[in-house]
Amino acid sequence: MDEILGQVLRNAVWERLDMLAELANRADAPSLLSVARSELPRLTEGWRAMLAAHEPDEKGNCPACSSRWRQQKAPCSVWQAAYEHLVAGGLAPTPQPARHAVRTRVAHTGRLATGTR
Repeated sequence: MDEILGQVLRNAVWERLDMLAELANRADAPSLLSVARSELPRLTEGWRAMLAAHEPDEKGNCPACSSRWRQQKAPCSVWQAAYEHLVAGGLAPTPQPARHAVRTRVAHTGRLATGTR
């Protein structure tokens, strides 16, 4: 049941991101302004909450990415992705594809397999 719920949640998030990307690429200026005013604060708070969970502990490890057997030094991949997308990537936005790629994690390798919907 947790696997099904997880897939439902992931699909809902991907669909929301697709919708926002579509609006950003195709909406007229007044619609874009309206969406920006409602969605930017939500996206900002989402990033803040996710990054707070990945703040380094007193030993300099990411508590969310670390396990009992393997410690993950900060900055973890979440902070690296945040920097890439919010700071470095903000300088030169890349065009978005018309349809998002469906990403599924391959269980035994931990790598992402990408296909299209």
